Amino acid sequence: MALEKKIRELKEKREKMLLGGGEEAIGKQKAMGKNTARERIMAILDDGTFNEYDMFVEHDARDFGMDKKHLPSDGVVIGTGTVHGNPVAIFAQDFTVAGGSLGLMHSRKITKIMDHALKMRIPLIGINDSGGARIQEGVNSLAGYGEIFFRNTISSGVIPQISVILGPCAGGAVYSPALTDFVFVVENISKMFITGPEVIKTVLGEEISMEALGGARVHCEVSGNAHFFALSEDECFSQIKRLISFIPKNNEVRAKVIETLPPESSYDIDKIVPGDPTLPYDVREVIRAVADNSDFFEIQALYAANMVIGFGRVGGRTVGFVANQPLVMAGVL
Repeated sequence: MALEKKIRELKEKREKMLLGGGEEAIGKQKAMGKNTARERIMAILDDGTFNEYDMFVEHDARDFGMDKKHLPSDGVVIGTGTVHGNPVAIFAQDFTVAGGSLGLMHSRKITKIMDHALKMRIPLIGINDSGGARIQEGVNSLAGYGEIFFRNTISSGVIPQISVILGPCAGGAVYSPALTDFVFVVENISKMFITGPEVIKTVLGEEISMEALGGARVHCEVSGNAHFFALSEDECFSQIKRLISFIPKNNEVRAKVIETLPPESSYDIDKIVPGDPTLPYDVREVIRAVADNSDFFEIQALYAANMVIGFGRVGGRTVGFVANQPLVMAGVL
């Protein structure tokens, strides 16, 4: 009976953790068109492959009333799983818990999964939905960011690092994504800025909306900080899974070779490219005429439109494409 009671208590505690910030906070998240942290992870990973780490970890802060606050999983979910059978490490900040703010234990959970990804030489996916540092924890929060940035740096060029911006991320919450290899954003959901509109108004006297300051289109069209743009979270998750299918899991192996079909129009390039060199054409059609299955996965499609870059396959092997785009500025650099 004593053992059954312990098991029941464990299950009850687990259910509380799975609720995150509670039903009311989840309702607000849904009203903004946003999924919860664990829903996002499940949408990216293959069914039944997610193995969560440190679910019951919480903060140990005692100042500013923190000793009375219960923050499930300390506002971040970490673990491992697979995408198309490829192993990945993943974390997702939970905005329903203290706005996804980063404290000491929160940062330790993130650095733990980053260390695991580097040790196992597997891609790291970070889902960012955070208001930044948890001010009640002071310098411990800032030190936590330093540990994350350090791991971004030593992992660079070794494993793929993928950032997904799915909320209003400010300050330290955007420095790490800027250090990673690929950044995904969603219209009307993703915000990235060093400091928010209120501070801008106070310091400069200028009024600007969050969208105009650091919205998804700003970072796709103007700054170039984001690489992939989506209209919904579901579309974003599909893009992430597609990217994973093209890239190797680390710098010591090649991307998987898969069975493909020849391009649909490999002999039509002469029909695509006009004989008159002054006439424009869409270079994407040329790329699709070369790539297997006529499948081209474009990167930074909204930025510097006079150049086209992205991934495709030739003979089943992943290749990168770089091309001038005659449709825009005659393709000049």
